[in-house]
Amino acid sequence: MKKLNIVKVGGNIIEKEEDLQSFLDAFAALPEPKILVHGGGKLASQLAERLAIPVNMVNGRRITDAETVEVITMVYGGKVNKSIVAGLQARNCNAIGFSGADGNTILSVKRPVKEIDFGFVGDVVAVDSEMIDKLLSIGITPAFCAITHDGNGQLFNTNADTIACELARGLSANYEVTLNYCFEKNGVLLDINDDTSVVKDIDSAKYAELLEEKIIADGMLPKMENCFYALKGGVQQVRLGKPEMLHNKDANFTTLRL
Repeated sequence: MKKLNIVKVGGNIIEKEEDLQSFLDAFAALPEPKILVHGGGKLASQLAERLAIPVNMVNGRRITDAETVEVITMVYGGKVNKSIVAGLQARNCNAIGFSGADGNTILSVKRPVKEIDFGFVGDVVAVDSEMIDKLLSIGITPAFCAITHDGNGQLFNTNADTIACELARGLSANYEVTLNYCFEKNGVLLDINDDTSVVKDIDSAKYAELLEEKIIADGMLPKMENCFYALKGGVQQVRLGKPEMLHNKDANFTTLRL
């Protein structure tokens, strides 16, 4: 079975030009086939503030009203996505930028209102793995922004970690998928203040232990939930760490398996 790398890049890397360029070097050097997924939340917040549009966050999640959908479309699908695609083309990586609406690749439904109404936030219900496979087979590298759609004309803000996870699950039937979450830390840390305290290997039993000890908590919880959801859906392995893990097997990073 052919190997596929799906790489989600975190916002703190995107927002620092030097870090972004270094990441694009590492990603472009990966052999095809590969897929990139990105967000751009802080840049969206900055534009919203300049336009005097309120930025409302609850537990790290953006409340997305109609004006905010316009902002994230401009930032995620416009400036950030096209800058990344241009950077990859400059590195001889034939990338095309996508939202979930393009090619009907990722379909979502509006998140149900429970304690909080998140507005136009989408929960993924379908990935067109056949369409994406066709692109990969002709040497195209899709670069997905964190936008999906409902098939009826409505765009949704959708968590980029979740998009990467759903793509990985959807393509795992035809590929041996490694899902990579690249961010500013070396991986899962025993001590959040010590970037060398990396937990290098985590399986289901170790995950339960780290949860019990509250080493995995707060913002890392939803990321880890996505990781194990991907593994249970057929993904071969998940890696978390700095971009150097993409090209250096001896780098300090975390590998997750069931």
